[in-house]
Amino acid sequence: MYGSRGVGAGACAVAGAVLLLAGCSSGGDGDGEKGGGSAISQRPAGSDPYWVNPDGNAASQVAAYVKAGKKDDAEQIRKIAEQPTGEWIGPENPEQEARGFTEAAEKADRSALLVLYNIPHRDCGQFSQGGAADGDAYRTWIEGVAKGIGDRPATVILEPDAVLHLVDECTPEKFHEERYDLLSGAVSTLKTLQNTKVYVDAGNAGWGHPDGIYEPLRRAGIDRADGFAVNVSNFYSTDDSIRYGKQLSAKVGNKHFVIDTSRNGNGPYTDGDQDENWCNPPGRALGESPTTKTADPLVDAYLWVKRPGESDGTCKGGPKAGDWWPSYALKLAKATD
Repeated sequence: MYGSRGVGAGACAVAGAVLLLAGCSSGGDGDGEKGGGSAISQRPAGSDPYWVNPDGNAASQVAAYVKAGKKDDAEQIRKIAEQPTGEWIGPENPEQEARGFTEAAEKADRSALLVLYNIPHRDCGQFSQGGAADGDAYRTWIEGVAKGIGDRPATVILEPDAVLHLVDECTPEKFHEERYDLLSGAVSTLKTLQNTKVYVDAGNAGWGHPDGIYEPLRRAGIDRADGFAVNVSNFYSTDDSIRYGKQLSAKVGNKHFVIDTSRNGNGPYTDGDQDENWCNPPGRALGESPTTKTADPLVDAYLWVKRPGESDGTCKGGPKAGDWWPSYALKLAKATD
């Protein structure tokens, strides 16, 4: 259901994320202020520790609007382009992509935000179906990611949907044991890295009660992770997400958590087909900017895990999952005024 494909965003990523270090970046290495042009630079170091990709889809859209003389639209999309967003690592070159993003982030004195979404039998055959061919392929992929990260700072969101789809029985029973083993193994591998934080996805405030997911999270390795993530690619309010996260935290050893606030500014969509109210819903808005300065000590950060403006899937007129959708991005930005 998450709809973000793991390829580096923007023109640089066509040839691999590592090219970000070869002069493809438009924003430079250091801090900068917003200007009337198209360049995207890092947020002030005191705002948050996360790296802004100066060549992401939103940044490219800003440049396109500036070139077309659409300055108002460019400034709207700049609301997205100047925020750090998750980099969803693709299936083909995990080591190269993880190295490219983390090296670019380290060069800018920031931490990379990476999303790992390649579990076998992913998304139960829905819009973002796919994933690694089998368990061995997934383990090799995780090892590639870990090798690419190395000792550079990174925050990893591990496998959106993966635990939740075990709980809601969307994933067939015959795959459950393997998935627990793969998730637990991924946590162990990533936590051997000196400067990597790992948050296991744990659903959202609207799916059900924390009683249903805390034991599966334990089986998935939450005890060895830094914590869990809530509201990934969803729209539940920050207050509701904090409430849900704190209830769940109390059941898993008071683990800390992070919240995806990328598109929750107007809360969840409640009209239309309830089975697809998560998919490209109209009338949504950007949420709180990414920051480690949150409203609760258990919340390590508000993050933009989902990249705003990328489609959730081929619903409500959207392109395929993960594709950039300029008109939807513009609506999200304008609704945030």
